[in-house]
Amino acid sequence: YSTDFEVHRNWLAITHNLPLSQWYYEATSEWTLDYPPFFAWFEYALSHIAKYFDPQMLVVENLNYTSRATVFFQRLSVIFTDTLFIYAVHECCRCINGKRTAKDILEKPTFILAVLLLWNFGLLIVDHIHFQYNGFLFGLMLLSVARLCQKRYLEGALLFAVLLHFKHIYIYVAPAYGIYLLRSYCFTANNADGSLKWRSFSFLHVTLLGLIVCLVSALSLGPFLVLGQLPQVLSRLFPFKRGLCHAYWAPNFWALYNAMDKALTVLGLKCNFLDGTKIPKASMTGGLVQEFQHTVLPSVTPLATLICTFIAILPSVFCLWFKPQGPRGFLQCLVLCALSSFMFGWHVHEKAILLAILPLSLLSIQRAKDAGIYLILATTGHFSLFPLLFTPPELPIKILLMLLFTVYSFSSLKSLFRREKPLLNWLETIYLIQLVPLEIFCEIIFPLTPWKQHFPFIPLLLTSVYCALGITYAWLKLYISVLTERISVRQKAE
Repeated sequence: YSTDFEVHRNWLAITHNLPLSQWYYEATSEWTLDYPPFFAWFEYALSHIAKYFDPQMLVVENLNYTSRATVFFQRLSVIFTDTLFIYAVHECCRCINGKRTAKDILEKPTFILAVLLLWNFGLLIVDHIHFQYNGFLFGLMLLSVARLCQKRYLEGALLFAVLLHFKHIYIYVAPAYGIYLLRSYCFTANNADGSLKWRSFSFLHVTLLGLIVCLVSALSLGPFLVLGQLPQVLSRLFPFKRGLCHAYWAPNFWALYNAMDKALTVLGLKCNFLDGTKIPKASMTGGLVQEFQHTVLPSVTPLATLICTFIAILPSVFCLWFKPQGPRGFLQCLVLCALSSFMFGWHVHEKAILLAILPLSLLSIQRAKDAGIYLILATTGHFSLFPLLFTPPELPIKILLMLLFTVYSFSSLKSLFRREKPLLNWLETIYLIQLVPLEIFCEIIFPLTPWKQHFPFIPLLLTSVYCALGITYAWLKLYISVLTERISVRQKAE
């Protein structure tokens, strides 16, 4: 079983048996509580149902405890909470206007969107095979997006504020929410050229948004503030000592950076530029979550990643502020914020790519260019999740599910935009096709070679680096597309 089964079993036990004052101090297990308080209360609520399945799972000292009843309950809880995700998809389909030329219902944009979201390969394997509760969290995010598209701004703001206190990774997209709400809700009118009408600024609307943020934050963090434990909670939520990269490198800029450092190290040793006795063995590929130092390139600090992330999201935020273009502009900014944070963030998990793929689904049914970017990002990002399922019985399952989703994505979007030019050019097509021999090498050929004993990290490194190239390309292409679109709109306005 995935280690996440034990993670959430331990959190059930902590919240069920210990007083609130000990939740963020308990460290019997290595899987300490490191999610915001709303998620802790969610585990607390689940624990009162879990006791009817198997009370032994709620004993803190029962480390690595598993039973059929425990696993059944955990699986069932994920399925049940996914009902929120289903409702959110329904709401998104109601407010997204795609192309309306298809005659058959199976080719309607709303149907395609529903399948792309509900049948998303990454979410399916992460939640229902690997095991996590991302479905209902993404449900909250998509529902907040739908409410903003419907101009129900306060509801959208409330949902997103609640989401942040369930899982703080969604802070990646907070700039998009903040700027869009300020631009579209706090300024109640624009000039004829689309620029801000400063006199339309509403202090009442700003006050209402501020009250929502303050009340939700007080409800979540208030008890720990009263107990004097807020620093301890924050240290759990932001554990910077875990290192730049996860045990498996997320396919982002730092994966390419690490690979370059490794390549330069090998070259330096071959040419006798480096002293092999002073280089730590497997410093970044030993499967450990820890701090490390690069050998040749400058080592990266949390502050450096924060600066890089800030610079990366800045153009998208400026575009949203000066040329908002309604919900579409908000979605573009949201995806770019998610991708930029994924590309340059500190200790990014590979699963965070879903934070960009899912909202990009909403754009993919509206324009052929966005559909092409979606196909590149979704195919590459989903493939990068393959190492999460590493046992032999899971190999045919993940390949079959990936094929089914990918074939449907390509065929449905190609059919939707059949009157336009091809969604992918020849170079992009070749890149995606090369994922097939990469998977064959990593899963079938490499385990049969003697390299497996001496270099067990090679498949992960190849997967991470190759996928990082595709995700970086999709990020750049989306950025160029958004900037070009904004320039074109401005020129037409003039």
